[in-house]
Amino acid sequence: MGGVSDTGYFLTGPPGVGKSTIFSRIIGLLEEHGCRVGGISAPEERMGGRRIGFRIVDLMDGRSGWLARAGHHSTIRIGRYGVVVEDVLRIGVPALERALREADVIGVDEIGPMELAVPRLRDLIRAALESPKPIIAVIHRRLRSSDPGLYRLAMVRGPIVTVTIDNRDKLLEEAVMVAGKLASRAGCG
Repeated sequence: MGGVSDTGYFLTGPPGVGKSTIFSRIIGLLEEHGCRVGGISAPEERMGGRRIGFRIVDLMDGRSGWLARAGHHSTIRIGRYGVVVEDVLRIGVPALERALREADVIGVDEIGPMELAVPRLRDLIRAALESPKPIIAVIHRRLRSSDPGLYRLAMVRGPIVTVTIDNRDKLLEEAVMVAGKLASRAGCG
């Protein structure tokens, strides 16, 4: 599973395996330590059991908008989803800017094709990876081939742990240790 760094921790793996659940658990534990966590998450949005898109949520204040929606007319398309650039610029960009300025720990769920399709958000994700602040992030399973430079930045910061059905419960248990190390590094643990 790899060691735990005190500067970064990254989760990857196939869709639906539990990466975001582990991410959220670590964020919650960091907040229990008194850490101010800033950044973004991108939960899926469902209607009638069918995924219709992804939200973009500011981890500090809970504001949200659309990251991408099925059928949305956009110049940026990822599969059947159109990236909602105006919401990314209105929610995601300020969230990461504020995280870089004010947060103790930066969280990004996820570093993937939709988030990286908007140049300003991509630049801020790179800045978060280059920041001395501790970071917890979910990285798309194909980031290594689609953006080797960002993948290398993540590798330098901490372990990249592949979440599987077989190890996800153990990783949820290890979240306490991961959060403790990140909180200690941030000076809020």
